[in-house]
Amino acid sequence: MTDAAAREAQEPILWKLADNASEQIEHALTLALASDGPPRQFWHLSEDGRQITGVVHAMMLPVPPIYAGKAGEPGLIMPDRYVAPDASPDTSAILMQAAEAALTQAGASITLSTSVPGDGWQNTFEQQGYTPLTLYLSRTGFPALKTPSAVRPATTADVPGIVHCSAENRKTLFEIDPFWEFHPEADQRFFDWMTISLGLRDRDMMVLGSPGALQGYVIAQPATRLHFPPAHDIAGTGVIDDYFHPDFADHLGKARESGPPTLLLEAAEMAFARRGIKAVFVVCPAGWRSKRETLEAAGYATAMIWSIKRHSMKPVKSR
Repeated sequence: MTDAAAREAQEPILWKLADNASEQIEHALTLALASDGPPRQFWHLSEDGRQITGVVHAMMLPVPPIYAGKAGEPGLIMPDRYVAPDASPDTSAILMQAAEAALTQAGASITLSTSVPGDGWQNTFEQQGYTPLTLYLSRTGFPALKTPSAVRPATTADVPGIVHCSAENRKTLFEIDPFWEFHPEADQRFFDWMTISLGLRDRDMMVLGSPGALQGYVIAQPATRLHFPPAHDIAGTGVIDDYFHPDFADHLGKARESGPPTLLLEAAEMAFARRGIKAVFVVCPAGWRSKRETLEAAGYATAMIWSIKRHSMKPVKSR
């Protein structure tokens, strides 16, 4: 609760505490510790005598179906962690090492860490060999604008074009970091998922251009627990992960403060505003300068960092 309250104090809209935050924490912790089979979540405590001085949470992360996952499931050190002010100075590093050891013992040859700017953990991770992989840029509140007329809701006729754009997006991702190596059946899997997504009422799928000459797409969808500890209320938070325009293809190119990518972003923001969403995360690889700078020009700032550390690789069969 202390950890969650510190995030809320820093950004009260994005990290809003749930009314029953304590109960949600207890429920999530009980489920994690009481689950049958090999553990997929790990909690570690640091103690001084009988006094708990710190806690860290980690989990095994399923590989999304469109990615190859040749290194197996990565481990993820979650953002819900805490070190007491009077704890030993090395407590953060010891907790992190305990979480990392549990993940590698569970089979992770890659571990990911999460940090929120200002929480003091990023330096600890960097000292242990982690480098930034993905940025989650956030913005709260949107201007009273209309959805750009050039952007329209996606239809089934747009799915092939969206898949083509996604393939271009994955190509750029792989150029940035081989962590994002895609599955041989990625196009078909993404086609199937986009077809299903069109029928989901909790998201808005929007495109730019005609079905036969699609120029880009964006999906405004609700937040999930993967990025938010159980203490936080995510009902008013959205996420943009699938978002691409050819202007982003050169990941080292210069940002444009206006243009087609910005139109797509504004359309997603308006979709969120209509649903009462007040805070948004946009997923952006740390090395994708053109996308990051476009988001920053639109008023977004980094609210979370995922960093990566590679251990001895253990290739596994693609799913």
